[in-house]
Amino acid sequence: MGIDAMSMYRLGRKLYLRGIPVLPAVLRKAIHYLHGSYIPAEAEIGEGTQLGYGGMGIVIHKDARIGRHCLISHQVTIGGRSGLRDLPVIGDYVRIGAGAKILGNVRIGDFAVIGANAVVVKDVAPGAVVGGIPAREIRRDADPLAAYEREMGLRPPVPRPKPVEPTEPPQAASSAAQ
Repeated sequence: MGIDAMSMYRLGRKLYLRGIPVLPAVLRKAIHYLHGSYIPAEAEIGEGTQLGYGGMGIVIHKDARIGRHCLISHQVTIGGRSGLRDLPVIGDYVRIGAGAKILGNVRIGDFAVIGANAVVVKDVAPGAVVGGIPAREIRRDADPLAAYEREMGLRPPVPRPKPVEPTEPPQAASSAAQ
């Protein structure tokens, strides 16, 4: 297996955080030439995040923030919009479909799913599935953790809340005492 864009980004990010100026720029150019992507070392990308197809065609703004364990498909753009200063903030365990665009000052909640070719210009709630141009909410999972486990086939390292014990209805309890 060759070197993918995320491995090169991680190396460039470590060098950038240590204050080494030239090598992160060289790695960014290498990512551009090898994968056709723009993934600067200044962007904050959480641990475990994966890029589909090795990171082909992905464009990420240098001030964007991406959470942990996200899946970003190929040809995705995460960037700004004219006249807006803030940039996207993407939560943990978010899945972004191929060709999606996330633009401007938007917040993507944890466990959200962005459909292929969707254009997101408004906030997305945690556990919501959005699609279309502009992106609209298609559905929202009541238990996003269970949906993630079902669809991805694995369990994220997030503590599951304890189940609530069922209680007896008051009428059944009074009739059982008689």
